Amino acid sequence: MADAAEPLVSPVASHNEWDPLEEIIVGRLDGATIPSGHPVVACNLPPWGARLQGLTAGVRYPRVLIERAQHELDQFIALLRSLGVTVRRPDAVDHKRRFGTPDWSSRGFCNSCPRDSMLVIGDEIIETPMAWPCRYFETHSYRTILKDYFRRGARWTAAPKPQLTDALYEADFRAAGPGEPVRRILTEFEPVFDAADFVRAGRDLFVMRSNVTNRMGIDWLRRHLGSGYRIHEIESSCRRPMHIDTTLLPLAPGKVLVNPEYIDVDRLPDVLRSWDVLVAPEPSPVKEPLLKLTSMCGKWLSMNVLMIDEKRVVAERHHTAMLRALEGWGFEPVPCDLLHYAPFGGSFHCATLDVRRRGTLESYFPRP
Repeated sequence: MADAAEPLVSPVASHNEWDPLEEIIVGRLDGATIPSGHPVVACNLPPWGARLQGLTAGVRYPRVLIERAQHELDQFIALLRSLGVTVRRPDAVDHKRRFGTPDWSSRGFCNSCPRDSMLVIGDEIIETPMAWPCRYFETHSYRTILKDYFRRGARWTAAPKPQLTDALYEADFRAAGPGEPVRRILTEFEPVFDAADFVRAGRDLFVMRSNVTNRMGIDWLRRHLGSGYRIHEIESSCRRPMHIDTTLLPLAPGKVLVNPEYIDVDRLPDVLRSWDVLVAPEPSPVKEPLLKLTSMCGKWLSMNVLMIDEKRVVAERHHTAMLRALEGWGFEPVPCDLLHYAPFGGSFHCATLDVRRRGTLESYFPRP
């Protein structure tokens, strides 16, 4: 009788944002295409930016933008490898190709930010139901990696594929003005969420409702994970809310970085009251005209850092105040350049998906 097969040991194992990093997926710029026009895209841009995006929707990104971002991305990847981290990359895709469903058609965007389309919880990778039609098939560029992880023992799940019909979006939506309550474009027609609206701290996750994540999406993940996890909602006053990692980011046990413009520290979830709340300093201004014109991100991208372990943190070299603050808080900043990645949707945290960190599932907060 043949011996029983050896049990598979999943190559996917990541429970928080700070355990020692061993393997990571880094995005790719090949074939990047300006997002197709849609209200859910335009609502996250200032009015002039939305007009520019509408005029260029579905067109390839200009070479001058890609070349600068690619140079910095290559340096970032080399840095990760020099730190002993295994780096995986998605397949190159022609995002200009048109695709559709019975209800709509669109061109693609790019696979620059794996943090948005996939969520790692322990040994499981969850493909998320994203609200942008141009990102509907984005995870297909990661399927080579996902199938490899699955064959080696990882759990691989996909949330229900959304319909993305007009019923999901508020008609005649406009972003909140100064002093007005936050408004979001999504209805509760079906569950949608981006993984980047969640951050992890062991058995506790923090989430922000946004223009790409609705209550049904949060409820779907809460039920999927079950009673072993708790999900806490963060109140943000951002007028164009999208992705929590420029609003709140746990950096280490007992330390959480917060955005003073978007968060009222007195209204944080009760579980965070025992933690040190690190208030992000004012970001250094970005003066380069082309970058200011084409960035898809706000000024608080300075918070979009990547923890290598509980001490070392990769942060943008341009944002010197953030580097000094991190050092003052007891971290060891590793300066790197990724400023020109902003036209493609983010910085170090957005551009990556940490697949394996050396650590175990723990509770960092009192359990009821």
